[in-house]
Amino acid sequence: MKKSHFIVTLLFCMTILPGCVDRKVIDDVNIATGIGIDKSGNQFLGSIMIPVFKPDKSFGNFTFVSKGNVIRDLVAEMQKKASQPIVSGSLDIALFGEDVAREGLIKTLDVFLRDPSVGARVQLAVVDGKAIDIFKGRYGDRGNSQYLTQLLEHNMNQQNLPITNLHRFLANFYKRGQDPYLPMLKKSNHNLVTITGLALFKDEKVVDILHENKMFYFKLLVDNHILGVVKVKEAHGESTVKSIGLKKKMRLIRRDPYTFSIKIKLKGDLTEHQERMLKEGEIRKVEKQLAKQIARECKMLIEDFQRKGIDPVGFGHFAKSRTRSFDFKRWNTEYKNAKFKVSADVHLIGHGVVE
Repeated sequence: MKKSHFIVTLLFCMTILPGCVDRKVIDDVNIATGIGIDKSGNQFLGSIMIPVFKPDKSFGNFTFVSKGNVIRDLVAEMQKKASQPIVSGSLDIALFGEDVAREGLIKTLDVFLRDPSVGARVQLAVVDGKAIDIFKGRYGDRGNSQYLTQLLEHNMNQQNLPITNLHRFLANFYKRGQDPYLPMLKKSNHNLVTITGLALFKDEKVVDILHENKMFYFKLLVDNHILGVVKVKEAHGESTVKSIGLKKKMRLIRRDPYTFSIKIKLKGDLTEHQERMLKEGEIRKVEKQLAKQIARECKMLIEDFQRKGIDPVGFGHFAKSRTRSFDFKRWNTEYKNAKFKVSADVHLIGHGVVE
């Protein structure tokens, strides 16, 4: 084919192909940016958050609400109330009341799995209370969806919340030898939402809540790269350390009983000290104290998970990857009897305002 004929053919294809796409004009649809699922008696109570773009370029929020026995019925009922179609291609966050999460999430999440317009990076969270109550608040000047999404992402990237989203939750759920977890949110007042901890799952049901003061140590165990903040108490007062780097090495050193070695190397900045300026030798004492604190708290966390029969760190998956003919039927018993050796090394490379 001559070059001129090829160009003509290409232009012709570009002209007719767009006509095959189901196009939606943004002003002619209701864009769902958040969805909430609660329980109301024996039924589900669904809420969908729609951003409202005002003439003065500010944001408002509108929420559709409906009840039903099946999750897909909720959306169908909301469509009956909407003057324009509700579309989910821009969904940012999905919230689940704690009562729903304790009954099981996978059937609820089925609606997301079957909708190709929903991305795998949608943020999920469990609510201490009702999801609809959080949607009824008014947060910031960019809309509720932006506030809630940025609240989670900021705390994942800069604070003590482990990285989670729809993709990671489902990966941990379907991965044998590891249990999933999600952030726990609570409405503080009409203008604020607080992260209060982590909802820990066994299979698809919430069985325990990890308090926020334990999240830093949990994040050390499950994330590969970490920025977070921790307080350390020693003889010269209380210090605040911001972690800026993490190296972690896990080894399986025995199989009868299963014995794991976890070595944590943390780099950080000493950003604050309670009483006075610390001298060079005293900085080293803070490092040693924090190393002991990390080793102790991480081991206590793991042993608590053992007692409760949950494995959010993924020791079962790790043992399987290093054991030929691994038997998951025996693992539940072997996990309860497993031993863990946790050690930590801390190096403070910056002394911040106390230097």
